[in-house]
Amino acid sequence: MNKPTFVYVTYIATTLEQLWEAIVSEEFTQQYWSSGQLQSDWQVGSSVQHVNQDGETESIGEVLESQAPQLLSYTFSSSDVTGTVPCHVRFKLEQYGPKVKLTLIQTALDVQSSMTMSYRWKKSVSYLKRLLEIEDVLALVA
Repeated sequence: MNKPTFVYVTYIATTLEQLWEAIVSEEFTQQYWSSGQLQSDWQVGSSVQHVNQDGETESIGEVLESQAPQLLSYTFSSSDVTGTVPCHVRFKLEQYGPKVKLTLIQTALDVQSSMTMSYRWKKSVSYLKRLLEIEDVLALVA
């Protein structure tokens, strides 16, 4: 039986480099991940950890692809959402004029976690978009 796949596409008024940094920077992820931050050196084969606000590791994965600033893919497992099967997350970034098209694809979701994860991704990516676009506007005003 095929596992559900979640695909989310948005356009963000930023550059490839700024969006890449926002996705991989521990400090920046803490701003849009409501419950902690992602930690990794983002090299293929390296571990990915989601560390909550108390400093506890909630999920662990591995970097599968890392081609800055256009492609990032990793696995992750989280006992509260994904059960025992690791999920795969892929970020594809493409410049479209003054905006970057961000395509997020998550596979290997079980049926129960697919709704939870789709809500979490939509919330996180929307907040990421808002942070980057507000930062850009504030830089123009300053």
